[in-house]
Amino acid sequence: MTFFEAVLLTIVTAATPLVIAAIGELVTERAGVLNLGVEGMMIMGSVGAFVAAQITGNPYLGLVAGVVSGALFSLLFAFLTLTLVSNQVATGLALTILGLGVSGMIGEGYVGVPGIRLLPIEIPVLSQIPYIGTVLFKQDIVFYLSIVLVIAVNWFLFRSRAGLKLRSIGDNHASAHALGINVIRTRYLAVMFGGACAGLAGAQLSLIYTPQWTESMSGGRGWIALALVVFASWRPWRILIGGYLFGAVTILQLHAQAFGIGVPSQFLSMLPYLSTVVVLVIISQNRRATLINTPASLGKSFVPDR
Repeated sequence: MTFFEAVLLTIVTAATPLVIAAIGELVTERAGVLNLGVEGMMIMGSVGAFVAAQITGNPYLGLVAGVVSGALFSLLFAFLTLTLVSNQVATGLALTILGLGVSGMIGEGYVGVPGIRLLPIEIPVLSQIPYIGTVLFKQDIVFYLSIVLVIAVNWFLFRSRAGLKLRSIGDNHASAHALGINVIRTRYLAVMFGGACAGLAGAQLSLIYTPQWTESMSGGRGWIALALVVFASWRPWRILIGGYLFGAVTILQLHAQAFGIGVPSQFLSMLPYLSTVVVLVIISQNRRATLINTPASLGKSFVPDR
């Protein structure tokens, strides 16, 4: 494998959890729900996947456990915000703090335990193509799922009737309710989908990216995923582009440290998060475009007529 292929491979691996978590949050926000607990759901997916893989010896069952962990954890957020009508911002932040604490408690006994890596799937012939063969056709199943998710969500939102209903709820939940659409049920499903995606992203971290368990191993990726949704203007295809841009920044700063570039390592380490802030500042300058693309009911609670 050439150095170029190695760099591309690490960029893809670093970008995959960002894309998956962001695509799940995009669907949630398209339904008008702002869930800031992506980081908490990701870390719960990480610990759930790692523990399940250790107990069963099967990384694929660990992957399923990560998805289930994220979805179940998101149900807590859905119950508090959709049924009990609590503040979505405060509840999302609390969910992140809770996830970090609970995952640390569950995974305490697994710190330092060697992980079970999910091996890549090699596609014959195509994997032998120079430069891109190893990068695109000798990848783990989660990478392929991330591509399928982007395509499926794009079709669902803009080509299906159910997707039209979901977007109508995000744009005006009162009008959608008046038309007979079950707003609360649809939002519950959207939140659970977002949680499942965050759990899958977390499982990728502990089974593929770094097959081990360490406390707070999500490392702020949930916040980057939230920024990606805004960066993409709530469009699935832009999530894919943005995810790989942020993944490239993350990996290139690691290579810069390895080459001993004369820049403080602390500055290089903060580059992914600094780039996130810069992108959000640039996007916020065009308020008109932001308002046009933002779901009008985003973050607003809905109480159906009694």
